[in-house]
Amino acid sequence: MGSSYDRTGDSSSERPSSEISTRRLREQTQRDFEIDFLERVLEQDPFFVDALRVQGNNLAARGEYARTLQLDRRLVRLVPDDAIAWYNLSCTYAVLGMLDPAFSALQRSLELGYRFAAQLRQDPDLKTLRRDPRFLRLLRRFEFLV
Repeated sequence: MGSSYDRTGDSSSERPSSEISTRRLREQTQRDFEIDFLERVLEQDPFFVDALRVQGNNLAARGEYARTLQLDRRLVRLVPDDAIAWYNLSCTYAVLGMLDPAFSALQRSLELGYRFAAQLRQDPDLKTLRRDPRFLRLLRRFEFLV
């Protein structure tokens, strides 16, 4: 007598793998699910701006800044006049310790109209920039400080 997995036409041989897959989905966090899902979406459409934005935020929240940087760079190429895309790029550069490009991206964001003063002063991603004298000069130049 053979095992139940040897029977022709018996779908029970598929159960262990689908059970593992279902268990994996149940144990995934919402963020992990979104990252996996959006990865597949972006494989199909690498220019899907809204998916890039959400994926970048998810990866940054998970601390995957090298991957976030790739997406942020792609976003500013796709939407070069988007102040928030440039702001997010600045944040990613800053977290990675790339201060010169962070300041360039922040300046571009401010030139495009980014005006969330509280965010500039409190965003933990910009902590390294706030320690640099260039930060105060930018705030003055764009009239955040009088």
